[in-house]
Amino acid sequence: QVQLVESGGGLVQPGGSLRLSCAASGFTFGDYYMSWYRQAPGKERELVAFIGSAGSIKHYIDSVEGRFTISRDNIKNTMYLQMDALNPEDTAVYYCNAYPPRQAYWGQGTQVTVSS
Repeated sequence: QVQLVESGGGLVQPGGSLRLSCAASGFTFGDYYMSWYRQAPGKERELVAFIGSAGSIKHYIDSVEGRFTISRDNIKNTMYLQMDALNPEDTAVYYCNAYPPRQAYWGQGTQVTVSS
């Protein structure tokens, strides 16, 4: 059974940093492109970044380029999202999934709130 568990969210002041983790189980993690999505209140879920299966291919949406870093550890079956220079517009629930995403893989997400 596929399971993706996000962690690392919290409340942070503008300009601060957080590191999200996504622990994967139930599938061959190293064979898949993986991604981070987020959903802000009243908005649709949007792609934040994706990473290739070996970690060498990375893509970010414009609004996080240069501030967020996606990475993965295929030995630990874990993906990460380092978020720096956070601003209130980054406030959302963050989810991990395969890329393209699979409906059955959505987890509970982790809340990130950027506020002073």
